[in-house]
Amino acid sequence: MFLENTINATQKKGWIEVISGSMFSGKTEELIRRMKRAQFAKQNVEIFKPQVDTRYDEEMVVSHDDNQIHSTPVPSSSNILILANNVDVVGIDEAQFFDDGLVAVCNQLANSGVRVIVAGLDMDFKGIPFGPMPGVMACAEYVTKVHAICMKCGELANHSHRMTEQKELVLLGELDEYEPLCRACFNQSKNNSID
Repeated sequence: MFLENTINATQKKGWIEVISGSMFSGKTEELIRRMKRAQFAKQNVEIFKPQVDTRYDEEMVVSHDDNQIHSTPVPSSSNILILANNVDVVGIDEAQFFDDGLVAVCNQLANSGVRVIVAGLDMDFKGIPFGPMPGVMACAEYVTKVHAICMKCGELANHSHRMTEQKELVLLGELDEYEPLCRACFNQSKNNSID
């Protein structure tokens, strides 16, 4: 019994944290803040982002406020497991752009004692749960939903409204293509575009 308790006490405990919300809500800013705190605590950290996200920089994770931290761009979630060696904390930005294997990757990392911090859009521009985010959120111990401010009425925004006519699911963009909207303004904008 004593040996069993000693072994359990020395094993690292991992978990999954998710930061989700609409565009311009501060998801990446919060991810960077948590990762920098882990670095300050002298923990080994590694940050990953999807290779397709080149809006601000090829390698850096950059917030809209121009806060940044070095990352490793990867083509698929399985690459994260290959590259996350001897780490205490793994950060994953723009998680909605990864494949559905991200859920298993996050669970495997957490089960091996790694703190996993995932940031991503919870819904796409149509208001539908986006990519692997629902699965990651379901498996997470901690979920933080952050909000932007609605560009139409000033209330809390939780939708990313696309202002262009392009219909493809993945369209990297900024304020020229997207605006944060609350539920009521988002539904009104959707209804207006149907008319």
